[in-house]
Amino acid sequence: MRYRKWMAAGALVVLVTVFASFQAQPGFADSRAMMLPVDPAPLVVVTHKAERSFTIEIADDSAERSAGLMFREDMPDDRGMLFVFQDTRNVAFWMKNTPMPLDLLFIGEDGRIRAILPGEPQSEAVIDPGEPARYVLELKAGTAAKEGIKVGDLLKHPAIGTGQRN
Repeated sequence: MRYRKWMAAGALVVLVTVFASFQAQPGFADSRAMMLPVDPAPLVVVTHKAERSFTIEIADDSAERSAGLMFREDMPDDRGMLFVFQDTRNVAFWMKNTPMPLDLLFIGEDGRIRAILPGEPQSEAVIDPGEPARYVLELKAGTAAKEGIKVGDLLKHPAIGTGQRN
């Protein structure tokens, strides 16, 4: 009887150790990241100098919007996630469980950028533009500045203006 208790305790220690080491492995967070299908239509940002195209994933339901880019450690420079809300309203984001810094572009129903705010990795600070938005585009941090994207620029995509995927 005593032997079985020691064996059970030993097995428990082994399981806990294996689980803890599995969680600590690089890339474990990536396996929890939500990966949505890439939309076939590019999202185009029209700046005062040029047009810039991005490949996007579209988060258009509450579960997808809640998960967003959580647990993503990296993504290509020309990639983003477009959050589509059913109506124009005050929206706020946070970066808990998001290890990658982001630019958050808050967009009105007309497709014009209303605010560009930074997202700090793992932060629970509220990111709120202080005005209603219908869409939010998340890009790698620094992309907006690097590409000359500014407040007032126009975004073109089939999901913008319709609130639906194409």
